[in-house]
Amino acid sequence: MRWLSVLSLVGLVACSGGAEEPAVAPEPAPAPAEAKAPKAADKAPAKEWKLPEGHHPALLDPTLATKEAPKEYKVTVTTTKGDFTVLVHRDWAPKGADRFYNLVDIGFYDDAAFFRAIDGFMVQFGISGYPAVAEAWKEAEIDDDAVKTSNKRGYVTFATRGENTRTTQLFINYKDNTNLDRMGFAAFGEVVEGMDVVDKLYKGYGEGAPRGRGPSQGKLQKMGNAYLEADFPKLDYIKGMKLAE
Repeated sequence: MRWLSVLSLVGLVACSGGAEEPAVAPEPAPAPAEAKAPKAADKAPAKEWKLPEGHHPALLDPTLATKEAPKEYKVTVTTTKGDFTVLVHRDWAPKGADRFYNLVDIGFYDDAAFFRAIDGFMVQFGISGYPAVAEAWKEAEIDDDAVKTSNKRGYVTFATRGENTRTTQLFINYKDNTNLDRMGFAAFGEVVEGMDVVDKLYKGYGEGAPRGRGPSQGKLQKMGNAYLEADFPKLDYIKGMKLAE
């Protein structure tokens, strides 16, 4: 369907700075009643999200995260729904594989939300819940990789806002999104265990703002997890990621 193909292209654009994503796709269907944000009177006081003592210095300085990844490596992802495992193949997309390796190594994805999950399409994550970290990394771009492997179900790929603009945002394909291949989305890994966990991640908020009723990437960049906890309390999160020894 044409609607899905347009949404696929626009929706995987990562937010640049604090601006909203461009609203060039048709408005999605209204979200179900349970997906609406709670009224202000029902919200609990926002937790202050500050980096813990002893955090990796590269969280605030991307120039310190420049290791070359092994040819293959596994990452265990612990989430609020359970664990899944990603197998990364560096030869699929070396620049993307190196960036992911470094982000996992420094603990970048700890406490990050799966802020955009669309049934039958993909689930997106990779904006830090700590505003200072999100600010430090929002322009830490890497060059594109050639697309060598199709965006199949369970394959992991970086989001982008244009040529050579990948930073930290990723998505996992819920189905074979082969239309993304010709758009330059280069998969670098695959979920080899726990895809059922990925399938169970909360999808009730639907498309993100401004096209839908889900989280705004711009607000998430500026306000971090305090924004999500207040307005989107049902989202699932990454508790931690660990490189296999």
